Amino acid sequence: MTHLIKPYGGVLKELYVPAAEATQIKAQSRNYPSWDLTPRQICDLELLLNGSFSPLTGFLNQADYDRVVAEMRLSDGTLWPIPITLDVSEQFASQIVSGERLALRDPEGVPIAVLEIGDIWRPDTRHEASQVLGTTDKRHPGAFYLLRRSHPVYIGGRVLGLEPPTHYDFPHLRNSPRELRERFGKLGWQRVIAFQTRNPMHRAHQALTLRAAQQAEANLLIHPAVGSVKPGDNSHYSRVRCYEHILQSYPEQTATLSLLNMAMRLAGPREALWHALIRQNHGCSHFIIGPNHAGPNQDQFGRTFYEPGEAQELASRYQGELSIQILSMPQMVYVRERAQYVPADERQPNETPLRLTETEFQRRLREELEIPEWFSHPEIIAELRRIHPPRRRQGFTVFFTGLSGSGKSTIANALMVKLLELGGRAVTLLDGDLVRKHLSSELGFSREHRNLNILRIGFVASEITKNGGIAICAPIAPYAATRRDVRDMIEPLGGFIEVHVATPLDICEGRDRKGLYAKARAGEIKEFTGISDPYEAPVNPELTLDTHDCTPGEAAQRVLLTLDSLGYIRGGTW
Repeated sequence: MTHLIKPYGGVLKELYVPAAEATQIKAQSRNYPSWDLTPRQICDLELLLNGSFSPLTGFLNQADYDRVVAEMRLSDGTLWPIPITLDVSEQFASQIVSGERLALRDPEGVPIAVLEIGDIWRPDTRHEASQVLGTTDKRHPGAFYLLRRSHPVYIGGRVLGLEPPTHYDFPHLRNSPRELRERFGKLGWQRVIAFQTRNPMHRAHQALTLRAAQQAEANLLIHPAVGSVKPGDNSHYSRVRCYEHILQSYPEQTATLSLLNMAMRLAGPREALWHALIRQNHGCSHFIIGPNHAGPNQDQFGRTFYEPGEAQELASRYQGELSIQILSMPQMVYVRERAQYVPADERQPNETPLRLTETEFQRRLREELEIPEWFSHPEIIAELRRIHPPRRRQGFTVFFTGLSGSGKSTIANALMVKLLELGGRAVTLLDGDLVRKHLSSELGFSREHRNLNILRIGFVASEITKNGGIAICAPIAPYAATRRDVRDMIEPLGGFIEVHVATPLDICEGRDRKGLYAKARAGEIKEFTGISDPYEAPVNPELTLDTHDCTPGEAAQRVLLTLDSLGYIRGGTW
């Protein structure tokens, strides 16, 4: 049953079935095929169930998907800019048929919903990325996810909600659209402006939200995304503590905080419009869109995937179809002469803007340098310093990759000895052969099994890194996407230093002590890296080594120098 409620004008669709029916369906679901949801799918399912994605009643079927991708509309013409899809493996898709029911389970195996299977199809994810994200460049996190991580088959269909996903963290801050609408009603807040963020808030964000609230004569909802965001972003635990700090600096009873378990796509203009529709469903009257809303951060060359103001322009174009008012807010800059933040376009020519880029801010955190008080509140700086210790106190992973016989294991052993000589920190060597023996003995050498082996290594290394130790990994790791998965797993927890041991194939083959290359060329070993299976060389590793013209000790010393230059060790000490 779909329940409809109409506070604040908009119809809200909640997809939970009544308790008695849910109990009956749960019992029946033991006989259904089941799919274990990914973290992103759990986020999407929760927002489908609680009405955040109204008017959707499930994962998109193909007709809706095709039109959303092409025109930002459902098949009936309703405005909806982002495809909400359930992606599954080909093997799983071959075992189900349209018309059946499918149990959707959380990581603990609890059925939280049932899908009435509609369409089953293989999408063109490259076309989806091009249309929805505006790019197929895998440096865009959303494009990388679509093209390298998502499963190849989509399933659509109506969803029947059995119970909400369980959240043990910040339960007092997690509100469904219905609950937020009711809270606004109790507080007498008839005009509420929502602010979306995936980052900690600093003084510029506070100045922007205060200005927007004053313009709209509205109360403020700080509504951060705390589901799947961008690899490398701060954990939501630290961000929520920062939001709670900054909330205290707003005028009393004018602002509140609630968390949204949303998986961001970082789709820029389309995502801005999507965010507005979601906040409309939560009962907000206004929504802030900044010049660079919902885009990935600048790359190392300072380039952005979306033009400044592009998101504001698209959302404003569809204002007539929204019941929420879009507020296109300017960039805020701190003016030294006024000692306050002002819109960038209101700064006078003789006034001095003070800026602290994200890169410089991170450098100052890393190197324990002063951060000016005009940039952020002391409590927030203290929180971020606590979760971002200087590199010399962080755990890190040195990840060697290269062909068999390139010298990875020998250099890794030499590096381990040198680090142990320095002392003061636990060092663990995760050599490819040793891992195969003790951690992955049941795995073969298919692409799937090789990827799984590397991900296991990455998981162990991430735990070592998280707890302040040093992990040295030395697998072949031939596939770029899998290495990126490992980087994304580790970088939020500490350092990740990729070392490409780029010894030429002929040298590696000449060193072949086990005769593996000869067997591969004779066809006795299938899918052998460098012979019958490709090795995808790293594009931007932290260090590249070629061992045909240096000794293992010299190569290990170069790694130490790199660690020193990056700040993980200083002058041969911690």
